[in-house]
Amino acid sequence: MKKLKKSALVIAIHAALISQVSFAQEAKESERALESITVTAQKRTQSIQEVPISIATLNGEQFESMFAGGEDIIALAVRVPGLYAETSNGRVAPRFYIRGLGNTDFDLAASQPVSIVMDDIVKENVILKSFPVFDIEQVEVIRGPQGTLFGRNTTAGIIKFDSVKPSDDFDAYVKLGVGNLGTFNIEGAVGGSLGDDLAGRFSVLSQDRDDWIDNAYTGQKDVIGGFDEKAWRGQLGYAPSDDFSALLSVHGRELDGTASVFRANILTKGSNDLNQNFDRDVVYYDGDIDGNGADNNPQTYENYGASLKLEFGLEEMSFTSITALENAEGSSLGDIDGGVTLTEAADINGDGTTELTYPGNIAFSAVTQDNLDDLEQFTQEFRLASNTTDALNWQVGAFYYESSFNVTSIDGFYGATTVFHDNTTWAVFGQTSYDVNEKLNVTGGVRYTKDDKSLVVGEQNVDGFAVVIGAASVQDYDDINVDDGQVSWELSANYKIDQNTSLFTRLANGFRAQTIQGRDVAFEGSPSVAESETINSFEVGTKTDLLDDTLRLNVAAFYYEIDDVQFSAIGGGANNTALINADQGVGYGFEVDAQYLVTDNLTLTAGYSYNHTEIKDDSLTVLPCGANPSFNFTGNCTVIDPTVDGYRVSIDGNPFPQAPETIFNFTARYAFPVSEDAEISIYTDWAFQGKTNLFLYSSLEFKTNDNFEGGLRISYENFADDYSISLFGRNITDEENLKGAIDFNNLTGIVNQPRIFGIEAKVRFY
Repeated sequence: MKKLKKSALVIAIHAALISQVSFAQEAKESERALESITVTAQKRTQSIQEVPISIATLNGEQFESMFAGGEDIIALAVRVPGLYAETSNGRVAPRFYIRGLGNTDFDLAASQPVSIVMDDIVKENVILKSFPVFDIEQVEVIRGPQGTLFGRNTTAGIIKFDSVKPSDDFDAYVKLGVGNLGTFNIEGAVGGSLGDDLAGRFSVLSQDRDDWIDNAYTGQKDVIGGFDEKAWRGQLGYAPSDDFSALLSVHGRELDGTASVFRANILTKGSNDLNQNFDRDVVYYDGDIDGNGADNNPQTYENYGASLKLEFGLEEMSFTSITALENAEGSSLGDIDGGVTLTEAADINGDGTTELTYPGNIAFSAVTQDNLDDLEQFTQEFRLASNTTDALNWQVGAFYYESSFNVTSIDGFYGATTVFHDNTTWAVFGQTSYDVNEKLNVTGGVRYTKDDKSLVVGEQNVDGFAVVIGAASVQDYDDINVDDGQVSWELSANYKIDQNTSLFTRLANGFRAQTIQGRDVAFEGSPSVAESETINSFEVGTKTDLLDDTLRLNVAAFYYEIDDVQFSAIGGGANNTALINADQGVGYGFEVDAQYLVTDNLTLTAGYSYNHTEIKDDSLTVLPCGANPSFNFTGNCTVIDPTVDGYRVSIDGNPFPQAPETIFNFTARYAFPVSEDAEISIYTDWAFQGKTNLFLYSSLEFKTNDNFEGGLRISYENFADDYSISLFGRNITDEENLKGAIDFNNLTGIVNQPRIFGIEAKVRFY
């Protein structure tokens, strides 16, 4: 039935697209036109149609609708062709993938090839990447390696967020949303002139949801699934002349909520369909770190930061300095096995049958808490750029990055272990573009980056004595220090066929710096190190505005090869995370972004991406789904890959993990006036995710296909009085989609959020 519903929906959407061809002639005769979009993907303001990079943007109603139900940054997943996101850490530590390239590592020290840049500040640590998004001007998804201007760890691309900036014109808004499951959201901002040459803006966000999941083992009602998230941003802009401006920004975030909800044995061996053990509203948890009963997966984090951007106008040049500080701390606990394990059989389910574990067979109890302490990040960038209308434009710069933090992993069996991470990076870069003639522009860039990382196992007190409780002591491991220096480069060209159509091509090289993973120390394992990966990427595309600027169609095709590609071998034989390098990884595919003003009332957008990824290493093997030679256990899932010794399997030829083969998204907005000053609009958005392998190995259970979610928004907007009232729904068909899994203990799954619906009101002031 579910497949029939999906097929019918896809057919309906395609029919809607095809039917709009008949409006083409009418579009030519109309004065309506798509708005031009500017981006800063190359650290200067340019039209999206002239930048020789595959870029997609999100803003306006599409963005507001996406986050109406209190969603976090993961809501971006599948909303742009080629972009995916998932997490096993609740509302912190999201994992992003562009063109199939990402990192499934759930540890707080994980390195990712997708960089998150918020207001020109790189958010390197996974906790910083999860800062809530609100009062946003625009989001840019910049696909492909961006190593020249943005540095290492951008081999997949960048997601760039730009908040609304202060201006002399007063404006303010308040947005209030109320929904089911006790969802209550408030967002607002106020900004304007504060005096001569001084402007400010202050933005706030509050997202709340009640606990709504029962712990049937303890008999507790509504104890899991909720969150209380508060965030704010203050900005102060000073511009005494055309030749100088300063922007001071401070921000903060506090989260008190639930970590990811792990559900034991919701898959049946041989199938990836959710089975009778799955109940969205119920879990069975006995996870107990502190001896005070089931912990119910609590999560608390806070993050504060500040930045100062200075811009100086020089003779035919501009100089920019960006200084930023970030700090964060918090903890997250998870009942990783997703169920109950007992020493004596009991009637856990209340049905007269006695079990030692529930639901289903659970090999052993697994509950883990990770604490992040003293995360400090400092960044400094200097940039000098040309500021003329000449054919030649250029920019040069230098960048410095430093971070330190420690992670304490606490396991109910092994105890607690602390590891200390330090990372220092510096780089120099330059880029130049030249208008060969009125049609052809060429761009070239180069960057040299030096990266140093270190790991120390232990907990240092004031006397300098190393103290570690549980799994390991500082004497067990030598300090690990790794460093690498590499050159990244790019060469691109943009050719204007005519005023509305351009072709582009781009060659780009980048690298992801070496990574150290110390999590396994907490489980009597050794730290692991992955060497730097290097990517060479080629893409070609076209950007065009058709039908008198009512239809925008952007298409790009790409091919990339990665040497020494970094992967994380998650789970398998035990609750471990080990870094590995494959000899090579290959990816190729294409993306299509389309926007069409069908009539003055109807607007459609659609996007599609195809992405093929492949691991190439005939000697690389992993332990799948609990396989453990020490216990003569070959695993609890149905592995498709060939085995090499009865336990380990070859992953040569497999797709990258969590890399959707296809993504399709679609939106439609129909608006009609109800008076001279008001309109009613109906907006819907849908996102489809194709075949996705969850782990490095392939199995019948740990994969997904045909996941989709849809949203609906019906609004009344009064333009004279600047207010709107909207009914909204997210995941309106209440799809139950498998998003992730834990494989080392049982067939544990992680699913998407339930249907959220409610009402939202927004008032603007000018």
